[in-house]
Amino acid sequence: MKADMNAPVSLPVPPTLPRRIDLVDAARGVALLAMFVFHFAYDLSLLELIATDIQSHTAWRLFARMIAATFLTLVGISLVLATRDGLNRKAYLKRLAMVGAAATLVTVATFFAIPDNFIFFGILHQVALASVLALPFLRARPALLLGTALLVFAAPLAIAHPVLDTPALAWLGLSDLPLQSADFVPVFPWFGWVLVGMALGRLSLASPLAARLAQWRGDSLPARGLIWGGRHSLLVYLVHQPVFMGALLLAIQLGLARPDEERPFLTSCQRSCASEALSTATCTALCGCTMAKIKEAGLWRKTVENALTPDDSLRTTEFARACYRQGNPQP
Repeated sequence: MKADMNAPVSLPVPPTLPRRIDLVDAARGVALLAMFVFHFAYDLSLLELIATDIQSHTAWRLFARMIAATFLTLVGISLVLATRDGLNRKAYLKRLAMVGAAATLVTVATFFAIPDNFIFFGILHQVALASVLALPFLRARPALLLGTALLVFAAPLAIAHPVLDTPALAWLGLSDLPLQSADFVPVFPWFGWVLVGMALGRLSLASPLAARLAQWRGDSLPARGLIWGGRHSLLVYLVHQPVFMGALLLAIQLGLARPDEERPFLTSCQRSCASEALSTATCTALCGCTMAKIKEAGLWRKTVENALTPDDSLRTTEFARACYRQGNPQP
């Protein structure tokens, strides 16, 4: 019996994926745990309960960037998976409105809580805008997505113009202006991670990988907790910081935790020292020496409470000069 060469070829139909994939939600839950670690350490630093300045510490800053990159990659993956059968406009607009409202809430809350460091374009702002910028790429091939991601990553290094050096355009990430914000995740280069996630999502849908990953079920209690957190990540994000700060402030009020008294003095001293064009090592040694002499003279409590008399201030200045001469003896 001869086969009909003109008969249509029957291709295997990929299995239908569930609306939510446990593994993606669990991955988002793991990212939330990492975020908890960073934000709790940040709060300890902000309240001066630890000596480390988390915001300026290189390793902690790298950790924060890794967390942000993970979240944004998962945003890209989720966008592709959620629109694999077409864009549900109602669900999309509802989610976009929720994220946008949450981002606005964060901006308003931090403007009043930490006005010198408020969040004007953080991770939620990036997620909201990226959800719109990603729409033209929903059906793009992985190669195009990855190529565009590389361009987005490179943009801050390649693009420079005085027009971009204005606070109104800081959210683009193409400005050389010094910025101060508790969370700054501009379009460039961070939108690149969303595109990377979309490429990963497209690659998984084009292979049996997505179906295999979708078969995983988190049945253990820790896994279910991660999945729940991942599915309610926006709520968790909004709630966790007030809980952390409230608990730490309560601990301070109850006397269970005390701010590090040395850190504000050392930070102020080293900033003043750096303005004299001295090296970081010299400033660290100089400020440590000055603090030790102040304590030996019994002036530490007055220094901490900003209660030094004019004579006391002259003595502390002499201590600093003595420490400088000690570290830089004249030939």
